[in-house]
Amino acid sequence: MRPIAIAAGGTGGHLFPAEALAAELTARGERIVLFTDSRSAAFDSPAFANAERFVLSGEGIAGRNLLRAAKGAAKLAAGTLTARSLLKRLDAAAVVGFGGYPALPPALAALTLGSRRPAVILHEQNAVLGRANRALAPRADLLALAYAETTKVPLNAKAQVVGNPVRPALAALAGAGYPPADGALRLLVTGGSLGARVFADLVPPAIAALPEAIRSRLLVAQQCRVEDLERVRAAYAGTGIPVELSPFFPDIAGRLAGAHLVIARSGASTVAELACAGRPSLLLPLPSAIDNHQFANARALAEAGAALILPQASTTPARLAELLAEFLSSPERLAEAARAAASLARPQAARDLADLVLALANPVSPIGANLLQEPR
Repeated sequence: MRPIAIAAGGTGGHLFPAEALAAELTARGERIVLFTDSRSAAFDSPAFANAERFVLSGEGIAGRNLLRAAKGAAKLAAGTLTARSLLKRLDAAAVVGFGGYPALPPALAALTLGSRRPAVILHEQNAVLGRANRALAPRADLLALAYAETTKVPLNAKAQVVGNPVRPALAALAGAGYPPADGALRLLVTGGSLGARVFADLVPPAIAALPEAIRSRLLVAQQCRVEDLERVRAAYAGTGIPVELSPFFPDIAGRLAGAHLVIARSGASTVAELACAGRPSLLLPLPSAIDNHQFANARALAEAGAALILPQASTTPARLAELLAEFLSSPERLAEAARAAASLARPQAARDLADLVLALANPVSPIGANLLQEPR
């Protein structure tokens, strides 16, 4: 059996959809091979537990000074040569890249392999096409998009909208409904390593400023960096609010299922998970995100009425408290925003992407030929 190579690494935004696709393909009996970088969390991922894994040389180039960019380019070139040798030996049927520099070497290598080369499929999670995918898209066999309104897509790219694959436990939340907001109110705060610091600064004083009628019903689960745990715990100490603090919540599906409102960054996976869960949110896009893609991601939820976008530079604890009070005092508004979020859910994204990958891996099959002709 010719394997399907998945190229992903770096942050969870690139890795989570790759995990979802790997789980779907594995369930169909496909053989999976993983190409990743040395710092990737993919090594601990159950989705890749039975996959062959190869670590490639590589480094980001965008935003680097000339010397670091040159070193990064040299590492990417070395990684591409290694990937080319591996892909020839493996006789891979397809390479699926999920953006970022870890996806570049396998995709570039695949494009040089001649008549028996693997199909090259790219997936873009964000509402702005990433720079690695932008460079590869004109030559790829397929560019799979999370958003129909994705910007910076080359005119000659073969693009189809599939949504952003989410892990099975999160996809299963679709259609489960929104919990009644007439008793305890559960607030989930999650920001990842680049977001947790600002939430540690903003959220505790905002919650302390809420009216007693709301605070008496509030339960908070907040992600914090390890170095911030004690100061955040101290900030909540006088509020009388039950708070659970952790650097990482492994059961994010369960947390979302119980939440009435979420405060978060607007990375691609977060936005897709909020939609699948059907949860209202207050979103603070990461200001330093390349091409401001987190703002573009958040806009999809905001325009549907599912979220409010809060610019980090102008958001104060007082402003956050005002917005929290408006939402948490109105079960009708929460429920309406939840319905709006759920209307954007694409829980079948992993299935649809897997269908297209296998169709390209075996385009002569009747199913493959039909799928590739159908607009999405």
